[in-house]
Amino acid sequence: SVICCVVCTCLFLFIFKNTICPKTYLKGFFIINLFKLLYGNARKCHFPSYILLLVDLTRVLLKKSGCRTPRIELEEMGPSFDFVMRRTHLASDDLYKLSLRRPKALQAKKKKNISHDTFGTQYGRIHMQKQDLGKLQTRKVKALKKRPAKKMAAANVDNSPKRHKNEQHDEQKS
Repeated sequence: SVICCVVCTCLFLFIFKNTICPKTYLKGFFIINLFKLLYGNARKCHFPSYILLLVDLTRVLLKKSGCRTPRIELEEMGPSFDFVMRRTHLASDDLYKLSLRRPKALQAKKKKNISHDTFGTQYGRIHMQKQDLGKLQTRKVKALKKRPAKKMAAANVDNSPKRHKNEQHDEQKS
């Protein structure tokens, strides 16, 4: 009977697409579906040896409390169902796994390199090769152009007849 409880729990979680939330915003909850699994003796039902599944639709009431978080009360608001599991003959494990499998068309495809922040803004990651900035086309300026070493050495040697003004001024004084 424990295996039947596990299968029944998995079935309802699969139907209602259970998602695990590490943090919740309490004011965002209005209605909660409660699923309770009980053995037949818990409610004195007509079938004492069977498993009883209770489904309740409840409304969330947030009451004031002495601390920061409000006190939560659940109020029954909608239909309540009592299901009795009388048939406990389960299918084989292979058939059970086959029944839970979803077609690939219904499965959500993961988009690679795309992420979302808390506000829903979509970010994408682009993979590019490293750029060589030496080959980057820019405006060509002679001053920035690399010259060969021979020309640099020749430019440093002063063979020109032109002299600086300071040198001419020094010669006139002496």
